[in-house]
Amino acid sequence: MRTSAIGSNVPDSAWTLPVSPTPPGQDAKSQALRRNFDDFVGQTLFGEMLKSMRKSQHKAAYFHGGRAEEVFQQQLDQVLTEKLSQASADKIAGPMYELFTMSRR
Repeated sequence: MRTSAIGSNVPDSAWTLPVSPTPPGQDAKSQALRRNFDDFVGQTLFGEMLKSMRKSQHKAAYFHGGRAEEVFQQQLDQVLTEKLSQASADKIAGPMYELFTMSRR
């Protein structure tokens, strides 16, 4: 159990994101390929989206943290990209994966 910002206890399972599901009946190699495909598509999409979002923001005149803020902002963006990819990349990459596997058959 962890304590949230408002002081209530939250179960540890609420802090983790679900792993993207793979259709039943696939072997381990196909499941690994699907996970890697989902990760690649999700991290590419969300990473570019966050990067362009950061470019569109202007630096604050008095509250900008300098180079240290930029370094840690990149680390935060990487973590956000991974979490977003885990949460929803399978929905985006599903049709792409189907087209990818059709060409390999």
